[in-house]
Amino acid sequence: MSQSLSARHRAALPSWLSLYYEEPIEIVSGRGRHVTDAAGNTYLDFFAGILTNAIGYDIAEISDAIRRQVDTGILHTSTLYLIRQQVELAERIGELSGIANPKVFFTNSGTEANETALMLATQRRRSNQVLALRNSYHGRAFGTLGVTGNRGWSASALSPVKVSYVHGGYRYRSPFRDLSDADYIAACVDDLREVIETTTAGDVACMIAEPIQGVGGFATPPDGLFGAFAEVLDEYGILLISDEVQTGWGRTGEHFWGIQAHGVTPAAMTFAKGLGNGLAIGGVVAEAGLMDCLTANSISTFGGNPISTGGAAAALEYLLDNDLQGNAAKLGTRLLDGLRAHAERCALIGDVRGKGLMIGIELVEPGTRTPAAAAAARVMELTKQRGLLVGKGGLHGNVLRLAPPMTLTDDEAAQALQILTETIALAEQELHR
Repeated sequence: MSQSLSARHRAALPSWLSLYYEEPIEIVSGRGRHVTDAAGNTYLDFFAGILTNAIGYDIAEISDAIRRQVDTGILHTSTLYLIRQQVELAERIGELSGIANPKVFFTNSGTEANETALMLATQRRRSNQVLALRNSYHGRAFGTLGVTGNRGWSASALSPVKVSYVHGGYRYRSPFRDLSDADYIAACVDDLREVIETTTAGDVACMIAEPIQGVGGFATPPDGLFGAFAEVLDEYGILLISDEVQTGWGRTGEHFWGIQAHGVTPAAMTFAKGLGNGLAIGGVVAEAGLMDCLTANSISTFGGNPISTGGAAAALEYLLDNDLQGNAAKLGTRLLDGLRAHAERCALIGDVRGKGLMIGIELVEPGTRTPAAAAAARVMELTKQRGLLVGKGGLHGNVLRLAPPMTLTDDEAAQALQILTETIALAEQELHR
């Protein structure tokens, strides 16, 4: 059945819509941190629908909130009418944002959220010049592809914005990688200033940056980098947009928003994924003056609909009430410590990085920094065989991405760590005999 569905998928859907695994799986049910496929195999999910199922599966409080709205018979009205759940969720996110005088606009995805943020910044500054980071990913639409600094995801060279790329997000392959944290930040700041002075006309609209680069392989810069960047940006009046689509909602453990590790409050933050725990929702939270800078009328047909905002509000309160940020910090530290200990005796692992329950394992040819994409693919197959689903990313497709639901338990973390260390060791033996 799965082969038949796989063949139908390839015949009916685009060739560029990639699937994991040599034999792709159809996930048909889930509970807690586990999912079951159409063949009846159950897996511990360590990728959570690309960080989206942040609370897990079959969570009564979230399902009940969705059912209550379904029972009203109103699945949709549009932003042309008042939506109580939308207003209440906007108020809550504004309170949590740390942004002064915040306003919130809801979308259906992170791509839409980043498109909106770019539109606001370029309109406010009356400039289409944008700064972005090398190795970044911000979405699959026209503008967001334009600010994506990762060739594997750059589907078009055409763009509505003029982009200049700076160093800093991806330390492992940076020319500054061997510097101390302070010297690394100083070198990246010097690069930023030079890029502004030599590749732009000066009136740059914004910098958009992921505090931890998601698709880029959970590349994690030193704390304080974006705070140092912000000092330079402020000199030129350049707005800072933090793309929190993957780092938001406490996933990094130490902070509720990834940018908080850098001691700076951005002009705007974009969000999506984990907020809806599977529901389609994204958005922008920004200072009111920036949010209100548009002079034309606008609506969002589906953004902020009562189903998505009602379910997202329940997910957010569950996350806060159960201190899932604290759980991410505790179990993330345990996983990072265990993986780094294994890396000391495993030449296949070039780098272990991340924060909280957002961990990247970069695989390389032993004794080099040459990306080992085949090894990453093999580890994914082996972990699947042993009942664990993980993600993959990075510029070269050689980074294992770990991002389980934030309700992960001690026993599940220990199980995943054992499977990962054993399968990485097995892949090393298989591929380098």
